[in-house]
Amino acid sequence: MLGAIAGDIIGSVRENMRIKRKDFELFPKICFYTDDTVLTAAVADAILTGKSYGETIKAYARRHPLRGYGPKFSLWMMSPVSKPYNSLGNGSAMRVSPVAHAFNTEESVLEQARKSAECTHNHPEGIKGAQAAALAVFLARCGADKDEIRKQISQRFGYNLKRTIDEIRPDYKFNITCPGSVPEAIIAFLDSTDFEDAIRNAVSLGGDADTQAAIAGSIAEAYYKGIPEHIFEKVWQKIPESFMDIIIAFTERYKTPKLPDKFMKSNQ
Repeated sequence: MLGAIAGDIIGSVRENMRIKRKDFELFPKICFYTDDTVLTAAVADAILTGKSYGETIKAYARRHPLRGYGPKFSLWMMSPVSKPYNSLGNGSAMRVSPVAHAFNTEESVLEQARKSAECTHNHPEGIKGAQAAALAVFLARCGADKDEIRKQISQRFGYNLKRTIDEIRPDYKFNITCPGSVPEAIIAFLDSTDFEDAIRNAVSLGGDADTQAAIAGSIAEAYYKGIPEHIFEKVWQKIPESFMDIIIAFTERYKTPKLPDKFMKSNQ
């Protein structure tokens, strides 16, 4: 969950100022949390409270407007009706990571990923993107190696994960669909050497930087068992206190990768 939020904030300023390299400043002063963070917190809150995904996602979006929501989501957010709009956008995958930490079997993770997606993204590709991202996080959390993660995601969802970031980067274009961005975000993790490298890989594609970094970061956090303290501290400075409360409660209940020792000591 924190990995997704870190990726979102780091990628926030690169969505409109796209780059094709990895040597960029992680946290320029103008970086900020976007809809990826808001809706990830909403999914976590829905799990903690037992409320519906759609109801909680809509409530969070209304409380945190102007965070980069897409046009169709914005209409759904403001509508009194909560009918899904058949989206295949990557919004379903950017927010799904809490599911992979709260549920303990592949079947339950895939089912909850579907439920978290279909309140808005009920297109088959929108659901598939959420399930692929959630399963990758779950497998990483359970100790699978990268070859096993690559194999399972490829076989289940038909994604081509044999490519490398260096092969993809030169010709890759901005794409907000699940089929056009989720496989590349997963590859950003698969090609990484540590958490920060996964984020840099995703941003360096020059695509939907915040969302792809959020997806890559969510898997990397589970695989590398947390995020570096220097990244955590910057993220913690950028998010509202209400999100901090959700993250702490979720971490304590579901034993996700623990918060850095320095933070834990300061809150004992």
